[in-house]
Amino acid sequence: MATTANSKAKLPPSSPVRPNPGKASVGAIGWMRQNLFNSWFNTLLTLLIAVIVLRVVPGAVEWLIINASFGPSTSEECRVVALQDHGACWGSLWEKGRFILFGQFPYEDQWRAAIACLAITGAMIISGFRFMWRPRLIAVWAVALFLFFWMMGGGLGLPDVPTNFWNGLPLTLMLAVFGSICSFPIAVLVALGRRSSLPFIKVFCVLYVELIRGVPLITVLFMASFMFPLFLPEGVSINNLLRAQIGIILFTAAYLAEVVRGGLQAIPKGQYEAADALGLGYWKKMMLIILPQALKICIPPIVNSIISMFKDTSLVLIIGLFDILALAKASHQDPPWALYFGEFYIFVALIYFCYCFSMSKYSQWLERKLNRGNKH
Repeated sequence: MATTANSKAKLPPSSPVRPNPGKASVGAIGWMRQNLFNSWFNTLLTLLIAVIVLRVVPGAVEWLIINASFGPSTSEECRVVALQDHGACWGSLWEKGRFILFGQFPYEDQWRAAIACLAITGAMIISGFRFMWRPRLIAVWAVALFLFFWMMGGGLGLPDVPTNFWNGLPLTLMLAVFGSICSFPIAVLVALGRRSSLPFIKVFCVLYVELIRGVPLITVLFMASFMFPLFLPEGVSINNLLRAQIGIILFTAAYLAEVVRGGLQAIPKGQYEAADALGLGYWKKMMLIILPQALKICIPPIVNSIISMFKDTSLVLIIGLFDILALAKASHQDPPWALYFGEFYIFVALIYFCYCFSMSKYSQWLERKLNRGNKH
């Protein structure tokens, strides 16, 4: 009996029998069961969305594509398409597209504004390649910025164009790009200042962040445009576009500072102690050990703040600057083209979407790239 008991004890445990998943548990059907119909509430919500899509999408496709007119059209021809065919008149963009993009920039020189936009956009695309993250990237941006200001402002053989004619897409890109580039180092310094042991620096940074974050961007733009000149010495004036740019930089820096501070707080205390054990000074410790890790953690909220700032540039209309959204509104206020506001706003929405979606997808790619070493 003992031998029998011992032999039973030595028997290897039987491997568990794995159920064979049916077709309903894998593939597209399995994904739908798991994500769309996994509860009565999700099932109801899925069916409701399906009904809305079936009701809206066919009519939208007819208006956008099937009944639409795509060739160059006069306002009378567009009126026929809109009222009789019930379709979009994309031919209106042949008439108003350049105005929406470049505004009051001299018509015969709008090629310059197009080159300026391509220079900034090209520099943004080149910056996305990791092999360009070298000192040569500074040279790329230097060339892009030189081209931008040369094409927009004139000089060196080109007629001068005052900044009050810098409208549309070049204005949006300038405010967004300079707002991002200039606000980021300010945000890092303010985030470090909020964690400083020096009371004066800490209090100053806290007051700056809380004051800026406590008011909307419209208030900051009003202060920069109308109140700030009152404090300047008599005879000294600053360009309205520059004042708006400074306001956007300060506003964005306050929000980015809190994002960076959150990343700094997420770094384990052992990293600080290890850097101190190596004998690194404060700035070397921050630049070589702490900040690279903190900024990697903060990639999603940083990009989210930049995208938000890119869209918030449309608020400069309240201080007399005309971005692409303001020019789209001005286009459909022209009586012959009043019916085609949908086409104008969709055109502007696509421009915003291309830039914002590209930044979002790039941030996701960058986050995966930098986190490869953390995967087990």
